[in-house]
Amino acid sequence: MKIGSVILAGIVVIIVIGIASALYESDQNIYENKIRVAFFPNIGHAVPIVGYESGIFSEGLGNKTLIETKIFDSGPQVIESIFARSIDLAYVGPGPAINGFIKSEHEMIIISGAASGGASFVVHPNSEINSVEDFSGKKIAAPQIGNTQDVSLRNYLLENGLAPAQKGGSVVIFNIANPDIYTLFVKGEIDGAWVPEPWATIFVQELGGKRLFYEEDIWPNKEFASVLLIGRTDYIEKHPEIIQKWIESHDKTVNWINTNPNKSEVIFNEFMKKTLGKPLPEAIVSESLSNLEITSDPIPESIAIFAQQADSLGYLGRNGYDLQGIFYDSSIMEGTQ
Repeated sequence: MKIGSVILAGIVVIIVIGIASALYESDQNIYENKIRVAFFPNIGHAVPIVGYESGIFSEGLGNKTLIETKIFDSGPQVIESIFARSIDLAYVGPGPAINGFIKSEHEMIIISGAASGGASFVVHPNSEINSVEDFSGKKIAAPQIGNTQDVSLRNYLLENGLAPAQKGGSVVIFNIANPDIYTLFVKGEIDGAWVPEPWATIFVQELGGKRLFYEEDIWPNKEFASVLLIGRTDYIEKHPEIIQKWIESHDKTVNWINTNPNKSEVIFNEFMKKTLGKPLPEAIVSESLSNLEITSDPIPESIAIFAQQADSLGYLGRNGYDLQGIFYDSSIMEGTQ
């Protein structure tokens, strides 16, 4: 069975049973606090995966705080769960983070960066796409509408004088989950896909796809925030000490991953085996991680650009948008206590 099919089966299980992969002790009464954290089972979310699996977060928060992890496959799904107050912190892309901040009227904010880069446009081996000039009449896939890669793809088309078929243009866009994009790629039913790691590398190494470009190559300074740590404002205000400990553990994890990439790959793959039933090939994990920059920098300039792009696509409503207050400021939060 190909590795993409294994991931597809694992994701289906996660979605169907609404898995909350939580760390529970036999006697939960020993905990005074609880923090519920969401992330995705992909290499871009190496910080929460490695930090949790290695014990950096549990050690940093101490034995009085229960860490409950919840696994998702889509940023918009995470935002809805934050709206429902079933998640306290989450790792998501800038698209959902910005949309959530605006729609919630500032009830969620960006606390830190987690990764930069790590997305690519991959062409099917039988497709004739060699440049953006060949996009017309082609079928291209990206994750859910409003997802970070979806915003990037649609903006890229707009900047190059193209438009989706749904808007009267010539490019057919499929907005579906990454495992379903994999299935269409296998069947040859799409010409290309704008996807994050490790999917981009899986399409290249396993399915013979051609990486047309890395997304960071079309960004100023070749960097953009691809994964962010966000949190519910009310939780942050009520639990400033827990948040500070989480931030410190987050930064410690970032440094540890950058110092120990090989060990981080092993930890990530052990997580994949435990969560989805089978690890990824080492070569895919290694290349995927090398295509990312693990960083605590949220790269604010890229957040502003993402907001402009999402707004131009009509994703931020009709009344404009204001990003003032979107970034966590510990001094302000402390003043609310």
